[in-house]
Amino acid sequence: MTCLECNKELSYLDHRNAMDSLGVELCAKHQERMERLVEKNNTPMEAIQLYYGLKEAGVQAMLEWWDGKKSVDIAISRVKLNIEIDVEYHMLTHEQAMNDLEEAMHSFKNGFTTIRIPHILIRHYLKETVHNILGIMEGLKANIKAI
Repeated sequence: MTCLECNKELSYLDHRNAMDSLGVELCAKHQERMERLVEKNNTPMEAIQLYYGLKEAGVQAMLEWWDGKKSVDIAISRVKLNIEIDVEYHMLTHEQAMNDLEEAMHSFKNGFTTIRIPHILIRHYLKETVHNILGIMEGLKANIKAI
């Protein structure tokens, strides 16, 4: 058991605390950093899990990236992909749907593609979700010039 950020060996207590609060293996220092990010940006726990899943797959992603209008849960700038984690997708109203559409328009105008992933998918199918995002990235690389 090592920290996914710094590879420091984790004690059982550090491992248990990180898994209980964030669902990923982090040392106390990096766990505290992530908890501050969650508190500041209301970052879903699943965004952190997906971020580290992508990192493990070799993807250089950014957590809580500012796109000029709002903070994006995960951004992969090499292929201009923004990933938003839907935590309340079951309670979609027409106002939220319009806001989502406007956010997608803003991203497209800046050359980015935005995908929305239900949090439950990450919670139960993290590896499959990462695999599918890698496929989306391949498709984007084929259709746009990578930075």
